[in-house]
Formats: sequence, C-alpha cells, structure tokens
Amino acid sequence: MDNEGAYSEVARLRAVVARTGWCAAAFVVALLAVAASIACSSTPGTSNATPDSRVSPTPPSRTGQETFTSTCAACHGDTGQGQPNWHIPKEDGTLPAPPLNGEGHTWHHPDGFLYRVVSQGGRIQEGPGVPDFKSGMPAFGDNLSHEEIIEVLTYVKSLWSGKTSRSGLSISESQAFVSEGDPFPASGGG
Repeated sequence: MDNEGAYSEVARLRAVVARTGWCAAAFVVALLAVAASIACSSTPGTSNATPDSRVSPTPPSRTGQETFTSTCAACHGDTGQGQPNWHIPKEDGTLPAPPLNGEGHTWHHPDGFLYRVVSQGGRIQEGPGVPDFKSGMPAFGDNLSHEEIIEVLTYVKSLWSGKTSRSGLSISESQAFVSEGDPFPASGGG
C-alpha cells in the first residue's frame, strides 16, 4: 500500500468512526495498525504473503470439528449459522445462540475472551456495563479440556475463511490482530 493509499484508507476509516461512534473506534485503531504494519513491511519489488496465510498456519483438527458437532451444533447449528433472530432477546431475556460462521460478532472478540466464554459460559459477559445482556451460553470448562476448547475454537475460526470486514481485511486477520492482546491461555487457566 503506498502512502496515498494509506492516507485515503485513514480518511475512510475516520468517516466510519464518525458514523459508528466510539465503540468502533477501538476496532478502527486496530485495523489502522494492521494496515500500517502491512504497508511498512512492504519493500518495493517484493510481495507479502496474503493476510490469511499469516493468521492460522495450523489447520483445524478433526477433533475440533467433532467436538463442535457433539457439543456446540445443537445451539449454534451444524454449519455455525446460529439461531434465527440471534440478536433479539427471547421472552426470558436470553439471547439466542449467535452465528459462529463469520456472519455474527464472534470474530470481533480475541481468542482469550472466546476461550473464557466457552470455558466459563456466557454469564461472564453479563454485568452492570451491559445491563440488557443475558446469555444462555452454558460453561463447558468442566466437560472439555483446555486443548479441546482451543481445537473447537480453531475449527470455528476455519468457518470464517474468505470472509472480509467492511474495511476489506479478512475477518480472520482482524480477529488475529485483536487476539494479540488477549491470546488463548497457555494452560487450562482462563
């Protein structure tokens, strides 16, 4: 990306922040950092690897898909499509299971956060900061090992292949960037 292209991307992203508010600002800053990193790492006459080639060099294991099918698909769907109207609370106030295939918001969250949601349940998202949020996501930390949780999340991330964000970056690359500050835990801790 040349300097002129980087400046126009910055201007475009500033316009996005102006339209979407402060919540998107953190995401936009992350995208700017990724764009700058890519632009600065380029040298004339060379080509960089594609964004997806840097994100997850390890393909999802068969175990991750099997665990997803046996543990997650009942709520999130066989292909991670989620439940209908996943963003509208049910009568009891809980939200239906969101899509995990890149069509929802899962890719906005870092690996560590996703690990904690699977391990400890969606209740970790509830609180005074989000007064109208009520999750029906159960905790799986007692039923799945540390490795199984990572394998199922790696499988979920494979469902995002080829999908891009509004900025044009792959959602896998965007999610990998936000995960730098909150990666999967090194061991069974959460």
